Amino acid sequence: MIRGTAQLVGMLLLVIGGYWLFLFLSQRRILFPAPSTAGAPPRPSDAHQVWLSLDGGRTEAWYLPPLVPPVRPVPLLLFAHGNAELMDYWPDSFQDPRRWGMAVLLVEFPGYGRSGGRPAESTVRSSFLAAYDWATAHDEVDPQRIVGYGRSLGGGAIGLLARERALAAIILESAFASTRPFAARLGAPGFLIRDPFDTAEAVKAFDGPLLVLHGEFDEIIPMKHGRELAAAGNGELHLLPCGHNDCPRSWDLILDFLLTHGIVDRNVQR
Repeated sequence: MIRGTAQLVGMLLLVIGGYWLFLFLSQRRILFPAPSTAGAPPRPSDAHQVWLSLDGGRTEAWYLPPLVPPVRPVPLLLFAHGNAELMDYWPDSFQDPRRWGMAVLLVEFPGYGRSGGRPAESTVRSSFLAAYDWATAHDEVDPQRIVGYGRSLGGGAIGLLARERALAAIILESAFASTRPFAARLGAPGFLIRDPFDTAEAVKAFDGPLLVLHGEFDEIIPMKHGRELAAAGNGELHLLPCGHNDCPRSWDLILDFLLTHGIVDRNVQR
């Protein structure tokens, strides 16, 4: 009986170990489901294509200048999208900040769209550091007024950036505190996560203003992540009546936040 129980336990441990190994090896395909570019909107005529040189291949970015005559240098929103998105989807969403006199830099993840390399925390970090360094070397951009804006997985990218570069402010929308808690959904321990994106730790170390926007009905990244991020960074939290992918951009809240912290000019037109 004892021998039979030991064999059963051994088989169970073998099955669990095999399952965990499968998750460990396949998790990046789950975390980074890069969509096809087929059917994606074309690059707008006023978007300047930028290629960022990295060790694993070039990453693409689009620079969107202000829609009003700029008083140079201009503030910049450096944007990171979600894990199942492309930057191609986003230019039309940023008309409001461009009318405020801001520039926008949309940065692609490695392995997404036309960008080379493979997506991972380390390569995402390299891409966003390169994007920031490109922006600070751009004559039109004010390096003292670069705001990191991350949505969903993009919040993790902005957290990585904030650890190593000076941001005037951070905006996190529908973002997670870390990817580790999501391992439990798949019946695995958090230590198996290869790309933890510890955003809560990043904003805890950030000494600038933080705005957190999160849907009350978000079933993909629960609302508690937004609360944790705001608490970690002593930030401003706004809970929105939406889920994860149906939240409209909260431009009025974002403008008030940017005005409060002196990032955009007070005479902007809403």
